Amino acid sequence: VNQSPDSYRGWFESKKRSENTSQSRKKIFFYDILATLNIYVLENCVYILHSEKLNRFYIGFTQDLNTRLEFHKNSEDRKFTAKAKDWKLFMKIDCDTKTQGLAIEKHIKNMKSKKYINNIKLYPEIADKLKIRYS
Repeated sequence: VNQSPDSYRGWFESKKRSENTSQSRKKIFFYDILATLNIYVLENCVYILHSEKLNRFYIGFTQDLNTRLEFHKNSEDRKFTAKAKDWKLFMKIDCDTKTQGLAIEKHIKNMKSKKYINNIKLYPEIADKLKIRYS
């Protein structure tokens, strides 16, 4: 995936600040090498945004959460997330593959239930079971 290093800079910097063990330092060094070579590690995840104003959830899948959140923050008027400016990351589910992530996203959307989404956050084992089911 060829994208500018600037689009991933915040991701790498946040990783550096949050990880302190020697193994983590090795991992960060590895990410620095990849960034230097213009190679980026994609992190598959399902994310859920919540708007207090609309009292609605938005469910999506991405391989680059920070860039995707910026997209929603600056979305065009015709996009669903443009209806409110108070979207907050409610939760994210890290996935092993893109296929798994897309399947989990579809499953959550098909449930069409705020209660189900709240329960996923309240009971993390639900997310774990979804990851197993769609692995």
